[in-house]
Amino acid sequence: MRQRLVILGGGESGAGAALLGLRKGWDVFLSDRGTLKDKYRDELVDWGVAFEEGKHTPDLILNADLVIKSPGIPDTAPLIVQLKEKGTPIVSEIEFGLRYTDARTIGITGTNGKTTTTLLIYHILKKAGLNVGLAGNVGTSLARQVAQNSFDHYVIELSSFQLDGMFESRINIAVLTNITPDHLDRYPGMAEYTASKLRILQNQTADDAFIYCTDDPLTHSAVAAANVVAHTYPFSLEAEQPHGAYCTTEELIIKVNNTAFKMNIHELALQGRHNAYNSMAAGIAARVIDIKKDTVRESLSDFVNVEHRLEKVLKVHGIQFINDSKATNINSTWYALECMNTPVVWIVGGVDKGNDYTMVMDLVRQKVKAIVCLGTDNSKIHKAFAGKVPTIIDTRSAEEAVRAAYYLGKKGDTVLLSPACASFDLFENYEDRGHSFKAAVRAL
Repeated sequence: MRQRLVILGGGESGAGAALLGLRKGWDVFLSDRGTLKDKYRDELVDWGVAFEEGKHTPDLILNADLVIKSPGIPDTAPLIVQLKEKGTPIVSEIEFGLRYTDARTIGITGTNGKTTTTLLIYHILKKAGLNVGLAGNVGTSLARQVAQNSFDHYVIELSSFQLDGMFESRINIAVLTNITPDHLDRYPGMAEYTASKLRILQNQTADDAFIYCTDDPLTHSAVAAANVVAHTYPFSLEAEQPHGAYCTTEELIIKVNNTAFKMNIHELALQGRHNAYNSMAAGIAARVIDIKKDTVRESLSDFVNVEHRLEKVLKVHGIQFINDSKATNINSTWYALECMNTPVVWIVGGVDKGNDYTMVMDLVRQKVKAIVCLGTDNSKIHKAFAGKVPTIIDTRSAEEAVRAAYYLGKKGDTVLLSPACASFDLFENYEDRGHSFKAAVRAL
């Protein structure tokens, strides 16, 4: 009798898991409490996968031998609690996909910088001619790629929620960009959130590699307390590293396997302090795999950054509009504000995930001339910045926010959408928020 695989959530990861489960002989059932996108509904029908939408039917779910849970479903959801009480294994789509591939894995996690670092590593490996897939929070779902392709390497962006559903899988090259407060609406505190990030180290061996930012105090202390068995490669902007990477005022230097790689920092495609960290992490990963220095240098100099991350949209009457919709936490917004060299009209707001706005207070005092709130509840922003910024106004749409910011700005200013919050109050996701922002700017 075939074992029953139940998938909760019918987005890209859920559909990919359904396809892989089907091809590996599971009896597959998919359940989504919302409405499936037409694309995924059509795929499930074509594949002959049983599914439901608009509800979760307990009798069709609690009889599972294995459950794959969407990262968006919290562990406190009643159905998840029931499954755990029954002892039913619950894993992430990443865990399920990795069970069926022997490919070398490069996993990237961290509060900020993980998407850019993931895409940068993938760019280097592609340029080196390797047979590589891109998965996790970016690209096509890992499970779908395992079902349809035969890659030798996977570069995988891993959120804390995905890591929480990983138990037996092994990441060969693990990258931890940083740990700063985030998702405290889903974790009891920083200790639990930090432990979630460190799950990227589980099952590593002495043949594996761990790349991390030693400048970040939380990461540094967490790594010092962890039982790391892999080769460690710290990276830093503050101190020379005997192995790993560091930057001087002029050079990026990477030391791996007793050889040094050097590159002028002004040649890097990604400029700014936060991007220097991303470039160092990606460069170490590439050198650990023995990618040629010339390929690494060329890739670090011609990479085009991810959409919605400090993306210059347009200049309108001398006002530069920048889309940083991917900044869904306060630390990410700190980096964005730190990069600004002109007076800023800051568009901020959405679903607060436990933000501590004191982290950006000094930068706001120095650089922000006006705040445009974009969210349904902006009370926390008003409370934090009242008296610190002369103008704070509320808006409820991207069009309204862009028009307000335009009128508050003048030639030479920057309008920065860097929300520091999730997008789910007014938008489908951060991409929808970014696209809406860009469309409103073009409409000016």
